Amino acid sequence: MTEEQLKKQFQQIEDNFNKAVISDNVDEIKKCITSDWVLVDSQGGIIPQEGFFSVLQQGQLSHSTMTKEILRVKVYGDIALVTGRGQNTGTWQGKPMEADEWITDVYKQENGNWLCVLTHLTPVKK
Repeated sequence: MTEEQLKKQFQQIEDNFNKAVISDNVDEIKKCITSDWVLVDSQGGIIPQEGFFSVLQQGQLSHSTMTKEILRVKVYGDIALVTGRGQNTGTWQGKPMEADEWITDVYKQENGNWLCVLTHLTPVKK
């Protein structure tokens, strides 16, 4: 597969992941990630999925928009590193929030599907 074809394939995978997160539906999100997925960000450090799901289910975190532009994809056997830039809006603890971030998602191929193992977010400096 060419780099452009990989970018197109993973753009679709990321778009599906974004839709799942915007839905605030844990079952939909679980279709996109492995059972040991973690989120790493500059404020919370390593956040296990249970912590992420908890703030969604309690209504502390909600996303209204989420986009990602895939800039780089490297596949190593059944592991893929996907790097891009993402923007999202929503609410955090009842207050509006907006983010512009560099994103690295690590994917693992399981039963023919690419599932996210780890999401790492780095704020874009203004």
